[in-house]
Amino acid sequence: MAQIEWYFEDFEPGRTIEVGSRTLNEEEILAFASQFDPQPFHVDKDAAAGSIYGGIIASGWHTCALMMRMMVDGFLSTAASLGSPGVDEIRWMRPVRPGDTLSVSSTVLDARESSSKPDRGVVHTMWQAKNQHGETVATVKGMGMFLKRPVEA
Repeated sequence: MAQIEWYFEDFEPGRTIEVGSRTLNEEEILAFASQFDPQPFHVDKDAAAGSIYGGIIASGWHTCALMMRMMVDGFLSTAASLGSPGVDEIRWMRPVRPGDTLSVSSTVLDARESSSKPDRGVVHTMWQAKNQHGETVATVKGMGMFLKRPVEA
């Protein structure tokens, strides 16, 4: 198990955490969509070429799954995370295409101590994925629960 580096107290409103970048290829876009979102513009090159997108694009759910993986790799794996009670909003602003490189960040919107459980708090965040051109392709507003830093005895 990784050593904990992030506790509730580390999530000050306004803080942005950059979690890395990843380039998508056509094969992984087709594989994800074939299994989870087989709409023609995600899985059929000819249909996608004739669509409003002009070619294969990643499923928005694929983009969200990639963002989640990058968040875990970037900091959640070393956080005192208790999971999430949910997501409030997901927006897909631009298509994600084969060859796009997504960079993901998380900005703290609000952090509040739990009123019923004094050992933890809830952090509201906005995750943002941008492509290699700096264009926002997706955002996720949600929340996570984190333990407070242990008090030294």
